Amino acid sequence: MSLNPQYEEIGKGFVQQYYDISDDPAYRENVVHFYSATVSFMTFEGHQIQGAPKILEKVQSLSFQKINIVITTVDSQPTFDSGVLIFVLGRLKCDDDPPHSFSQIFLLKPNGGSFFVAHDIFRLNIHNSA
Repeated sequence: MSLNPQYEEIGKGFVQQYYDISDDPAYRENVVHFYSATVSFMTFEGHQIQGAPKILEKVQSLSFQKINIVITTVDSQPTFDSGVLIFVLGRLKCDDDPPHSFSQIFLLKPNGGSFFVAHDIFRLNIHNSA
């Protein structure tokens, strides 16, 4: 069991790369390469998905064309298996919709000399006061 001393650098670098790809409609489908074909999990607005092929289906099903993501903060922590836990807080604007706050959590696990997303939880920060 070892902590990765570069966890903050890894977290910030991953987030930059992930959202750069997500923002560009020509490359958006490439986010699937961050995930494992079988052992990655995503929860997107309460909908649970397992495996890169199903995650790709979800990404392809999103109806927006343009997205602009502004990252407010990135917090990272090392895990005892050399992984990195990442919490992202930001704002996103899709097409002509108003901007919304969002939060996303990633758990990166080591995979040889790189990492894959083992867990991903995404939520818009919308509060219903009814």
